[in-house]
Amino acid sequence: MRRAAHQLHDARPLVFEDPIAIRLLPGDAQADVQANADNAHPVSLAMRSWMVARSRFAEDELRNAVGRGVRQCVLLGAGLDTFAWRNPHGRALRVFEVDHPATQAWKRELAAASRLGEPETTRYVPVDFERDSLAECLSRAGFETASPSFFSWLGVVPYLTLAAFRQTIEFLGQNGAGSGLVFDYSLPAEALSGRERQFQEYLASRVMQAGEPFRLFFRPEEVREELRRTGWAVTSDLDGAALHERYFRDRSDGLGLRGRAGHLLSAEIRTRETS
Repeated sequence: MRRAAHQLHDARPLVFEDPIAIRLLPGDAQADVQANADNAHPVSLAMRSWMVARSRFAEDELRNAVGRGVRQCVLLGAGLDTFAWRNPHGRALRVFEVDHPATQAWKRELAAASRLGEPETTRYVPVDFERDSLAECLSRAGFETASPSFFSWLGVVPYLTLAAFRQTIEFLGQNGAGSGLVFDYSLPAEALSGRERQFQEYLASRVMQAGEPFRLFFRPEEVREELRRTGWAVTSDLDGAALHERYFRDRSDGLGLRGRAGHLLSAEIRTRETS
């Protein structure tokens, strides 16, 4: 909904162009977005800014990965991501959408109702993480672990346990040299200013009410070490101020990011050690 609102209500040039977002939404959600009831509210602006920056960052990093030879893209927790319909790389890039079976079935129903069809280069990979092996499910879908791949893991890490995070990045780190990874994470409350801590507590209460509490927080040096142990080298780690400078400078519509709580990180497997 926030990506769709950005297309309809924010100034040009857009930070993130996603003409499919509004089409994929259910009818009532489309109406809410078009009504634009809280478009200028500070919380709405902040959340929309974060969502469009997150998607833009991930797709910028994917473009760089394709430029160095990556030919597989895995969207972990794909949700209502629309990249598969907008894939500018065509058949040169295979897209694997990984999500819970029920969520994925709902998305495909929405796509059918919207007459979007199913993208030719996309494989849907239903995974129940409580029961299924991510590696096995991807393999059955035709994913090649030995080949360099790009993994987009947005809106997931803060909800994981540390054990689940480690298990996932260990598997991702087994992929070919040149592989790329993008995910978002949050700083712990004790690393934040008073105002940032209040906003984080507000968000935490919202997601708690939805039954998906925040569980996992990192300081930059902590997440860097977690990744290093599994073969990943951090290539960028941007907080709100850095993202604002990159994507929102000189905008006139109120969009922007200035806090330090949320980070977007990219990493790469550069070489494989040989004995």
